[in-house]
Amino acid sequence: MPVEVVHFNPTRKRPGLLGRVLPRRPLNNFGDLIGPLLVDHIATQRRLVQPRERRRLVAVGSIMKMTEPGDVVWGTGVNGKSMDVGAAPELDVRAVRGPRTRELLRKAGTDVPEVYGDPALLWSLFWPREFYLDQNPRKQTHAVSVVPNFHDRSSMRGPNVIDPLDDVHSVIREIAMSDFVCGSSLHGIVLAEAFGIPARLVVPGTEPSFKYDDYYEGTGRPSYSVASSVREAIELGGERPPEWSPDRLLDAFPSDLFDTEG
Repeated sequence: MPVEVVHFNPTRKRPGLLGRVLPRRPLNNFGDLIGPLLVDHIATQRRLVQPRERRRLVAVGSIMKMTEPGDVVWGTGVNGKSMDVGAAPELDVRAVRGPRTRELLRKAGTDVPEVYGDPALLWSLFWPREFYLDQNPRKQTHAVSVVPNFHDRSSMRGPNVIDPLDDVHSVIREIAMSDFVCGSSLHGIVLAEAFGIPARLVVPGTEPSFKYDDYYEGTGRPSYSVASSVREAIELGGERPPEWSPDRLLDAFPSDLFDTEG
């Protein structure tokens, strides 16, 4: 059985009257789909192949509560709506998103190394910003792009808003082609900062601050400023860049879950 990369992707009813009879469809929030894509790419690059025994890898997203005993954790965080740490302490933790998640796991009796970072920060190592800019011969960029958390889609509208439920590659391409990114999507901020694009968090409508605090603290910024609106975010400009190196997170990638070619 292959390595299962656990990620959040619930199904939802389709809108309108047809939603009563048509099959439910997956949410497909772009940030929650990064984990499987990134893990598959790193495994391929390292010439790793799927093992015979089933293993679960929990990577990318605020999905610690989805863990099961024996799961390997690489870069996951606690959501904040619930401080549920899932199957802790029966977890094999290689890295977490930030020190706040680490502290909760340690209180639950889990051994957690001081290796921090959302794995989405690694995206630009494999698909740099130039990769996306080269897809546009004119290399034209957007002055400002807004990426809302999917709960905030109805309150953040406009021609410069990127829908987080669009195709994951399209969303990331639009982020890469922006000069400034703001919004309440955590992974909108993470991807922008991975590309070296100034970014500013806008206060989310429903999401608690925990996961944002965890990310910023894990990237060397225990204090940061949240904009009250898109207009204020533009006035403030980008948050100071991450003080973070990808080396330790890459070294913590659980290659041992896989078999090697040959």
